[in-house]
Amino acid sequence: MPESALLIDVGNTRLKWGLTSDDGLRRTGQVSIDKLQATHFSALTTRIPRRVTQVLVSNVAGPTIGKKLSSVIGLHTGADVHFAHCVKEGFGIRTAYAQPRRLGVDRFVAMVGAYAEYRSALCVVDAGTAITIDALDRHGQHLGGQIIPGLRMMSDSLRDKTSDIRPGGSTGKAPGEGLGIFGKSTAQAISCGAVAAAAGAVELAVKRMRSSAYRPRIVLTGGDASRILNALGSKAEHRPHLVLHGLSTMVSAKR
Repeated sequence: MPESALLIDVGNTRLKWGLTSDDGLRRTGQVSIDKLQATHFSALTTRIPRRVTQVLVSNVAGPTIGKKLSSVIGLHTGADVHFAHCVKEGFGIRTAYAQPRRLGVDRFVAMVGAYAEYRSALCVVDAGTAITIDALDRHGQHLGGQIIPGLRMMSDSLRDKTSDIRPGGSTGKAPGEGLGIFGKSTAQAISCGAVAAAAGAVELAVKRMRSSAYRPRIVLTGGDASRILNALGSKAEHRPHLVLHGLSTMVSAKR
């Protein structure tokens, strides 16, 4: 691209941004949603350039943040701010949902990014506030997906729904190999259990795909991806900026 496009991935807990170049993403950054709102978006605008060719956003944080972001970034860059949407078929992907817009846009864009890179059957895992697992065949047909609580949400549910289990403030370390999946304190047991549950869900999804003659690559993204990655028994790829790569693919397709 002759100049940079600004790509923004707005999640439930953090915002990631990137600038494109002919070689893909050349600069990236992130800021928590809490800090973004507390600074009236200056935590973002002080770090991104004013001159960009276009702005494309994936937003799952709700319309209020979306409207504010559009206004602030539009004034800062002078460029039109566009929001990605799920479509039935496009960018190499055909969604399984009868109503595509009910599929989270971050899931759709992550699949676009993963399929653009691998062009194979895929199990795409986004481990954020919630954990999503989406299956694709080698032709880009979305086979469907799963949504389960994220690691923090699993831990918080134990705190909120039980009287004697009190998770610590941290989600703890990822469980190790062998007997390292068993914690030696309540906090460790909760942390290990949450990661094992998430890894087990991914492993089961892949097992079912393989039993139906698919040979998927596992691609992980999201804030807790590295913890789940370490617990998987299958080889997997870690792509921290998968949604940004998907947005970049969408921008390139429209050039």
